[in-house]
Amino acid sequence: MHAARRQAHTRDESSVVAIGNAKWGRPGVLTLLPQLSRELGTRKRARGCAVPCRAVLCSKVRAGRSRMPSAASRGQDRRPESDESSSADDYAKERYGVSPMIQSQEKPDRVLIRIKDLTVEKADEVVWVRGRIHTSRAKGKQCFLVLRQQQFNIQALVAVGQHASKQMVKFAANINKESIVDVEGVVRKAHQKIGGCTQQDVELHVQRIYVISLAEPRLPLQLDDAVRPEVEGEEDGRATVNQDTRLDNRVIDLRTSTSQAVFCLQSGICQLFRETLIRKGFVEIQTPKIISAASEGGANVFTVSYFKSSAYLAQSPQLYKQMCICADFEKVFCVGPVFRAEDSNTHRHLTEFVGLDIEMAFNYHYHEVVDEIADTLVQIFKGLQERFQTEIHTVNKQFPCEPFKFLEPTLRLEYCEAVAMLREAGIEMGDEEDLSTPNEKLLGRLVKEKYDTDFYILDKYPLAVRPFYTMPDPVNPKNSNSYDMFMRGEEILSGAQRIHDPQLLTERAQHHGIDLEKIKAYIDSFRFGAPPHAGGGIGLERVTMLYLGLHNVRQTSMFPRDPKRLTP
Repeated sequence: MHAARRQAHTRDESSVVAIGNAKWGRPGVLTLLPQLSRELGTRKRARGCAVPCRAVLCSKVRAGRSRMPSAASRGQDRRPESDESSSADDYAKERYGVSPMIQSQEKPDRVLIRIKDLTVEKADEVVWVRGRIHTSRAKGKQCFLVLRQQQFNIQALVAVGQHASKQMVKFAANINKESIVDVEGVVRKAHQKIGGCTQQDVELHVQRIYVISLAEPRLPLQLDDAVRPEVEGEEDGRATVNQDTRLDNRVIDLRTSTSQAVFCLQSGICQLFRETLIRKGFVEIQTPKIISAASEGGANVFTVSYFKSSAYLAQSPQLYKQMCICADFEKVFCVGPVFRAEDSNTHRHLTEFVGLDIEMAFNYHYHEVVDEIADTLVQIFKGLQERFQTEIHTVNKQFPCEPFKFLEPTLRLEYCEAVAMLREAGIEMGDEEDLSTPNEKLLGRLVKEKYDTDFYILDKYPLAVRPFYTMPDPVNPKNSNSYDMFMRGEEILSGAQRIHDPQLLTERAQHHGIDLEKIKAYIDSFRFGAPPHAGGGIGLERVTMLYLGLHNVRQTSMFPRDPKRLTP
């Protein structure tokens, strides 16, 4: 029976891990964690098993897989396989191991320091750090680890000595990449700058190391490959990761330093957008995303079942922003999802994206609003330069790009001027023809060459290419009081003065073939007095992509949705 029990404890499907509890400040009782899953690297709760404190945790790698050998069975000592694994020889047995699952049992007084805060000012301090095992390299009686925390990392050294035994060094070297560990160590000044780490002037000399969450041994993609510049991969023949692999394994891809920097900066865009508009006296609003009619009057909407009828996912918060202006809020903005059922498989189109929308009443001319929106974007650009240099530098290491340039005041061209510039460059297009994507990019290059700016405004678009609620130009009825804003030759905002007269609004809606009954509440909101107003909608993912000079909007959408992707 005992032989069968011992055999059961050594099967691949079950390992027993002994962990010293001394690190939690409790006396020498070791907890057994049965059933360390070979596929998931997860642990089940212990079932009351205990062994004397001389038992030791060892980690071995066999056939490319990491396994934890059993220590003792039901409190009975087992003869060690070799002197090397003997707990009697391991003076550091309580300084390493696999931590019990954190289930909020207690709140230790231990303070965890952020890796980005480990600088020469903390030299010789003993600190606790939680991070992922980015890389590990064993060399003789020592092991070099790189611990990663978001986009920051530091080298850690585990070396045989007063605080680390050879078993502890071996344990550290065999921890799977991407596992989460708690490490106690002394911050030491580096003798020379440590290349490949963000914290180049210091390293961590490890005194204790405990696995908090064990990762599977085989990763769907390697993070070093995922941050390698494509040019470098092509020249050296080293691996890079394609877009589909990244998106299929998005959680792993989001751990890369580049992704961490991208979405940290994107969060900054939202923060700066809010800060700037609140400072300007705007009120943030929330608008419904389930609506009764297509808000833009087009067919590119997602239809959803709404009890006994049909509804649509909002193409924009446009109509509700205007209704708020009619309700005397004067200046409003909102941040929220926008849905477009457009079968566009391009580098810049998504079926769901985040809209940064603005609407504002003005006194005499819609350019009052244009100036406010342009200044808001300029303040965002300035804020990114001031607050996010680390993130910009991190992204540029993988995707080199010229710094984003803008002018104050922002360059404003009329649509007819843009058409003239394109015609001079050999492009044939009509006065009332909308800009194609290639022509947008060409115009961006022409503007950059002539005015040395990546950010500019096109004003007075043809009325025929704008939505029904756009105010016609009073001088030339073929034009409109509408505008687009561009970054690096691609549109990031579309806006206009809105029609605030119910009669004219009704006529324009009929002209576009819109069912008036479905937008009755919208039109009725203008029947009781409406101030002149204008606004626009910004695509957050596009702004992020173009500011950083990236090539695909899916790089700046955390979990992108397009005509071919609905997961993860």
